[in-house]
Amino acid sequence: MHKLPKGDKKLLNAWAFYDWANSVYSLVISSAIFPIFYGALTIIKKDGKIISDTVTFLGVDFNNDTLISYVTGVAFLTVSFLSPFLSGIADYVGNKKNFMKFFCYLGAFSCIGLYWFNLDELWFGLLCYFFALIGFWGSLVFYNSYLPDIAFPEQQDKISAKGYSLGYLGSVILLVVCLCMIMFYETFGFKDEGLPTRLSFVLTGVWWIAFSQYTYYYLPKGNREDKQRLTKNVLFNGFKELKKIGLSIKENLRLRRYLYAFFVYSMAVQTIMLIATYFGIEELEWGDQDTTIGLIVSILLIQLVAILGAFLTSRASSKFGNINTLICINILWIGICSYAYFVTTPYQFYGTAAFVGLVMGGIQSLSRSTYSKLLPENAIDTASYFSFYDVSEKIGIVIGMFSYGFIAQITGSIRYSILFLILFFVIGVILLLRVPKTKF
Repeated sequence: MHKLPKGDKKLLNAWAFYDWANSVYSLVISSAIFPIFYGALTIIKKDGKIISDTVTFLGVDFNNDTLISYVTGVAFLTVSFLSPFLSGIADYVGNKKNFMKFFCYLGAFSCIGLYWFNLDELWFGLLCYFFALIGFWGSLVFYNSYLPDIAFPEQQDKISAKGYSLGYLGSVILLVVCLCMIMFYETFGFKDEGLPTRLSFVLTGVWWIAFSQYTYYYLPKGNREDKQRLTKNVLFNGFKELKKIGLSIKENLRLRRYLYAFFVYSMAVQTIMLIATYFGIEELEWGDQDTTIGLIVSILLIQLVAILGAFLTSRASSKFGNINTLICINILWIGICSYAYFVTTPYQFYGTAAFVGLVMGGIQSLSRSTYSKLLPENAIDTASYFSFYDVSEKIGIVIGMFSYGFIAQITGSIRYSILFLILFFVIGVILLLRVPKTKF
């Protein structure tokens, strides 16, 4: 395959299309079908009331939510440890596409493995969940690092937004297909109503693998001409590569201050995305409405509105600048969290979900492209640079989730946790204001 030049439209579209491929994991596994499947599998009800939500794992009894939270936390910490180390090696050997493929296939095949998730072999199901999460987030480090390699600074906001938009759209399409199979299983010829749910996990893995091939066909292997061979010294040299990038970030005032700001406000953004479903389950008065259907509708609403959010933010950044736009989005998040504290009805929740989608699509795409623009001009160790971005996000998730859990525990309500997250956005605005003015 002839190497396409930087900024080539075909290359940019191929890169953005990986969001279409992998975002089905975020929606089907992280947000929608798997959490509901896991809850139905691990909760025993009688006459509509929960009589047990305890599961036994490795001889120890756990609350079902606690167990999956522990597995999720350990997986995020594992990614936080592995990604900087492996990105240093990838930059050193000059073939980060192979690392991206490895994590992609690890995550996709683990999603397929969730087909066999059951309480009798709980360890296998949790292991698949664990590796699916690692595969998704691990591949993103290398995927994101291609942005400064394939796009010029003036292209990066737009193509980053296009990637997220494709991801939101593609994941909604697969989710609707899966929901149709689950809700009308007899029409599709299924006798077991649980089978379509398990097939949804298989479809997620197959979708991820199949559509990623278009991206791999056009992406270059790496960004280093003098590629090194994998030798016994590669681990040491990978560590040296990472250390060099760490010192570079420390000396780059704009990049360092932006990374601090991103670390803080990302804590709140990611935590809200992870707990939104639980807020809907525990804090709303659904009345006669079906809770599951209501939550699915709100998730779909967030995804679809996020497409508009990513597009509008890209336009706003070109007019007002990236940092100024990010400051405005953080202020909007403060307003949303303040309003969410008073939300009690499904329709209020849907309205909040629409605004969450609008700012979520914007802040995710613009945060990525802003970091890319702040990298040193013609930087070749982009995977190592983006590993610091990735670690900031993952450690932020762990701290954010701990803060959410701690506040909810001492107050007895998720509402106070949402209110507490405002603090992160306020600090984020202050830190963004301290980023030195740039030309974008």
